[in-house]
Amino acid sequence: MERSIENLFIWKESRVVVNDIYSMMNNCKDFCFKDQIQRAAISIMNNIAEGAESGTDAKFVSFLKIARGSCSEVRSMLYLCEDFNYCNEEERVIIQNRIKTITVGAFKLIKKLNNK
Repeated sequence: MERSIENLFIWKESRVVVNDIYSMMNNCKDFCFKDQIQRAAISIMNNIAEGAESGTDAKFVSFLKIARGSCSEVRSMLYLCEDFNYCNEEERVIIQNRIKTITVGAFKLIKKLNNK
């Protein structure tokens, strides 16, 4: 079964999250922190993509689980972004809500793939 990443809602949402994170961290001088949150955000998007084209449902599920872990990492780091004044509460909540949507979507897709 061929899957197109461009047709996956969770991949599209993860792309928005990556762009949001990069914009938010644009002026951050803490390069280690900036690198970590950006890499984690990219990991969400890329694991969804890699899994979609991995060839099997089982591999796709595995990559989706990794993507969900990266979602948790970014959600956690966003609290620190607020604490360190890289964003305000409203910005944090908006991005975290997008990430929650990705997490739920990935969970539903995992369930669907496992029930095939």
